[in-house]
Amino acid sequence: MNLRTVRALLLKYAFICSRNTFRAMDVFFWPLMDLLVWGFLTLYLLKVSSAVPTLITFLIGAVIMWNILYRAQQVISVSFLDDVWNRNLLNIFAGPVRLSEYVAATYVTGILQSLIVLAILSSAAALFYSFNIFEIGLVFGAFFVNLLLMGWSLGLLTTGVIVRFGPPAEALAWAVPFLIQPVSAVFYPVSVLPPFIQPIAKLVPASYVFEGMRQILEHKTYDPNGLLISFALNVVYMLIAAFVFRHFFEEARNKGLLAKYGS
Repeated sequence: MNLRTVRALLLKYAFICSRNTFRAMDVFFWPLMDLLVWGFLTLYLLKVSSAVPTLITFLIGAVIMWNILYRAQQVISVSFLDDVWNRNLLNIFAGPVRLSEYVAATYVTGILQSLIVLAILSSAAALFYSFNIFEIGLVFGAFFVNLLLMGWSLGLLTTGVIVRFGPPAEALAWAVPFLIQPVSAVFYPVSVLPPFIQPIAKLVPASYVFEGMRQILEHKTYDPNGLLISFALNVVYMLIAAFVFRHFFEEARNKGLLAKYGS
């Protein structure tokens, strides 16, 4: 892997975000609106019902951490679609760019965007709701890594499917995260799901992260076994996603499907 190539791709993504108002809005505006809407709704529910005060910390923490996963997934899928829409995909792979370098650049971009979103949302949560996400402690770093890994897996898998099936599958770039959200235990524990869905939720790495977050916020402790299971699942899914993505990409390259994207 050539680090200079990765750096060049990172500069490309940086220029796209800095010179495109709508892409910048996607990073700054929508996550903030998501936090404000959920936060003020929760404050209202606390006033008109007997909801427990910890409800707001659960939901605010969930919104912040969900956006970490969502950013990691979106960067991979939308960066690929950007190259398709700008008819730049063939230009990239006509040069000395390896598939691993292309993916690595999107990974790093995902980390940077996730950190930016985390900084914005944690500051807004502290300002509007007096909530400090970092009260979770050092284990928050493990939560962050697990959410990144799951986001990367979803992003690779989604992009592979888009490469294989073409423009009709582009909507998956935005749909996939919300398809798995109901079984990710983002805003509620796994125990409230129907019994036949709970085993599915236990196969989702993010469910252990959000369950762990609620345990810490409520009881100041957590089950480390959940994090180990989450990490192990992420490793398996990363390997599967990498295999599927590479298989579909090479198939598209051999069949000339990439040329259609560039036309």
